[in-house]
Amino acid sequence: MLKFNYYLFFFFFFFFFFFFFFFFFFNLIFFYFFYMLEWKIMDLNSSVIYYVILLDWISTLFISVVLVISSMVVFYSMNYMGVGSYGSNRFLFLVILFVLSMLLMIISPNLISILLGWDGLGLVSYCLVIYFNSLSSYLAGLITCLTNRLGDIGLLISLSWMMSFGSWHFVFYLDFYNSELFYMIIISSFTKSAQIPFSSWLPAAMSAPTPVSALVHSSTLVTAGVYLLIRFFNYLVYNNMFFLFLSMLTMLMSSFCANYEFDLKKIIALSTLSQLGLMMSSLFLGFMNLSFFHLLSHAMFKSLLFLCAGIFIFYMNDNQDIRFMGSVSNFLPFCSSCFNLSNFALCGFPFLSGFYSKDLMLEMSLMYPMGMIFNFIFFLSVGLTCSYTARLFYYSMILSSKHKSHFFFYEEKLIMKLSILFLSLFSVFFGSMILWLLLIDFMMIFFPVSLKMMPLIIVFLGFWVGYNLSEYSDFIYSNTFYLFTNMWFMFSYSYYLYNSMYSFSSFLSLNLNWGELYGSMGVSFYLLKLSNYLQFYSNNSIKIMFFTFLIWLLIIL
Repeated sequence: MLKFNYYLFFFFFFFFFFFFFFFFFFNLIFFYFFYMLEWKIMDLNSSVIYYVILLDWISTLFISVVLVISSMVVFYSMNYMGVGSYGSNRFLFLVILFVLSMLLMIISPNLISILLGWDGLGLVSYCLVIYFNSLSSYLAGLITCLTNRLGDIGLLISLSWMMSFGSWHFVFYLDFYNSELFYMIIISSFTKSAQIPFSSWLPAAMSAPTPVSALVHSSTLVTAGVYLLIRFFNYLVYNNMFFLFLSMLTMLMSSFCANYEFDLKKIIALSTLSQLGLMMSSLFLGFMNLSFFHLLSHAMFKSLLFLCAGIFIFYMNDNQDIRFMGSVSNFLPFCSSCFNLSNFALCGFPFLSGFYSKDLMLEMSLMYPMGMIFNFIFFLSVGLTCSYTARLFYYSMILSSKHKSHFFFYEEKLIMKLSILFLSLFSVFFGSMILWLLLIDFMMIFFPVSLKMMPLIIVFLGFWVGYNLSEYSDFIYSNTFYLFTNMWFMFSYSYYLYNSMYSFSSFLSLNLNWGELYGSMGVSFYLLKLSNYLQFYSNNSIKIMFFTFLIWLLIIL
């Protein structure tokens, strides 16, 4: 008897709804209107509870992007995770739960239902990160979950604050809120989008399976914070130099760290962090549409990059170290082509998907009255993006293979290739299609030739620096390796906190930390000590035994 293939069913289901929402989006933007649907859940005397759905061009376009990426990831996972076992079905239903909570967050103009989707994202992403049940994935899941819970505090505070405005439908009140309420929302979004000082969870979450990284940590979960800020956009509050500086710092630091990392998935995670910093900084410069445009085009090519990396890891005996990877292009020509295509789109190479949003961002930032330092950081981060991409290309494609000498693999006719082919087409055409047809009016930006050519010069300069970094690695790494691999001591404060807080609990034993001290092991330890104590006294002193007997007798009477 043939088993029912859930993967194939949900692939077609998501793919069909992608087309439905995409044409719905065309309809909404062409006639320039939106739908607001109300569903009365409960009516008790004077208190009425409605569930509200807002379908405008922003939410429908984002839903269609989430659905197309999740359909490709489900199709890809059919090969990657295996289709027959119960474990793979568990993985599939976790992914579906994730997509549902993402959709709940996107379509809602009500902060209560946004919080439901937001918490659903955090919990399901925790379950997906710890999917492999190893110690490293448990630790990474804990960091991910706790950091995201930290952001929920800001949402809960703003939720209770909104009660004084009479409703949680924030769409109607955006011009009336206090700036402090917006700051709470911004801090919550910073945790979900892994900006400094909450950025250490995103590279740690790479212990999840690769399809999860493609869906969760590149295109949907991490952009949920940016999407929420776009929904809450208020130009007067967002024009803020402090948050702009933080997001630029995220962009710069993560690009630096990616140049020193050897784990393939962590390099791509740090590049995601860099692009999130770019989206946030353009949002705080006031370019809401540009930020949303880059969010969509980035989701396409970054999910493709993760899926190609997953195929490399799949064939290389679960090896993620780029130093062992060389000359993959000889064995996997099609996947290598798609991988390099998405890399070029990431760098903003002309006329690929990432170019249209990135180039426009850089030119608009030059028109914005920022200082010289801000412009320098902006362009340096873009150059460093090309630098780590060139380094990754050098290690994976150009260097001779460092794997086992008898190791041979070739490209099979896999289902995985179909999904990356579809995403490759999107990585080429999606940016130009959205720019020309739908989103942004044509802008005439006049610059001197030097400023107009600067993004292109920075891109090629970054490629050159990345190639040189690969050549002179020993000299550079010997001095600054610890500084850059530890995220510029991003989690050093938590490390010292851990040391100071946990050190006093080692009086029980070397391994007994807080979790065990107050958990089941600690309770049993104390019960054992207590029973030993009581036994010692009941054996040695009959007076104490009689005295306690008397006390119990009085209590009973």
